[in-house]
Amino acid sequence: MKKEILIGFAVGLVAAAFGLIIAIQIFGKSDDWGEVVRQAITNGFLTKLMSIGALLNLGAFFLFLKKNQDHRAKGVLIATLLVFITTLIIKFMN
Repeated sequence: MKKEILIGFAVGLVAAAFGLIIAIQIFGKSDDWGEVVRQAITNGFLTKLMSIGALLNLGAFFLFLKKNQDHRAKGVLIATLLVFITTLIIKFMN
């Protein structure tokens, strides 16, 4: 059971990271990811990019539920909550 939750957690983190990269590509004004992230931090919209990136977790979550892999879905949910908490911390530090 713990292994299945850990797999779901890893899938959730990877999906959020890929979603962030996709959001950077779509909404960034430069081809340099580092430059886009620096601008996002400076202008205060990094948390918005992170939130958009976490939307890919919805797909992973519902896919695991459809396949009756509830423990993996729980891991994706935990990863999403971690992204949420990180987003809140970054938002309120600025």
